[in-house]
Amino acid sequence: MNKTGAEANLVRPKELEAIKKGKWSVSRRAIIRDKQLYLLATPAIMFFLLFKYVPMWGVLIAFQKYSPFLGFMKSKWVGLDHFIRFFYHDDFWMLLRNTLAINLLSLVLFFPLPIILSLLLNELRGKYLKRTIQSIIYLPHFLSWVIIVGITFLLLGYQEGIINKLLEYFGMERIEFLTDPNKFWLLLTVQSIWREAGWGTVIFLAAIASVDPQLYESARMDGAGRLRQMWHITLPAIRSVIVILLILRIGHMMDVGFEQVYLMMNGAVSDVADVFDTYVYRSGIQQGQFSYSTAIGLFKSIVGLLLVVGSNWLSKKFGDDGIY
Repeated sequence: MNKTGAEANLVRPKELEAIKKGKWSVSRRAIIRDKQLYLLATPAIMFFLLFKYVPMWGVLIAFQKYSPFLGFMKSKWVGLDHFIRFFYHDDFWMLLRNTLAINLLSLVLFFPLPIILSLLLNELRGKYLKRTIQSIIYLPHFLSWVIIVGITFLLLGYQEGIINKLLEYFGMERIEFLTDPNKFWLLLTVQSIWREAGWGTVIFLAAIASVDPQLYESARMDGAGRLRQMWHITLPAIRSVIVILLILRIGHMMDVGFEQVYLMMNGAVSDVADVFDTYVYRSGIQQGQFSYSTAIGLFKSIVGLLLVVGSNWLSKKFGDDGIY
């Protein structure tokens, strides 16, 4: 008797097992064939397993009244108490305001700069000049925040700062750069721009290098100048890279960077400088509130995940591929 269409499409258990075996054999052959590549990737895989995935079990203490003497299994479970305590804390809205303000300022002022620098560097025709400029703007990335903050103090210090001494020399009043709350957010952004803008051009220059040169030749034949080529060829070609990096940047809206803020913070600017990272340091390291600080870190991670998912969904709505 003839089988119906639905019955004909059913895969029998034996056939399914054979398919699975076939897929496994193909994967095994691929691993054997590319064993050297997998061997090279092993340290990176072990790093992520040991330092990224295994520590994720530590988020359990966000729901416990954790005691190092009792351990994970015997510490008392308190549910969402630490989250509720944090949300009702007097400093919560101040921390949220400072964190979002610093990140939004960085997103508006800092994010476009590596794109602009990459477009300008791409227009340089001298090979050695281009490499020299790239090396100069890459260099600050390799300096630690301790050095950068030290340079900032030498330049902008009220008493011994070079800029204030110059202002006084020309008969102008000294400016309190480091202790003025109105200047603190912008000062952090300028530091980040100086340190990372050049390094951020690496990905964009790589994307620009993959653009077909024939597109530029056709545009020149049609009479398009440098700006037209940049606007109609280069930018559309790297649009997907820009969108991906923008989504990832939005996912870090709750992270400011502990080291920079902590080194720049002082009593005069504490109301605008205190962010989630510094608050977690004080609560977890200095005060020993491990569960409470872990709850704050988990809250930041969840918000970052939601921002990535939301921005990725929006990018797909506007016709881009997004990150997944």
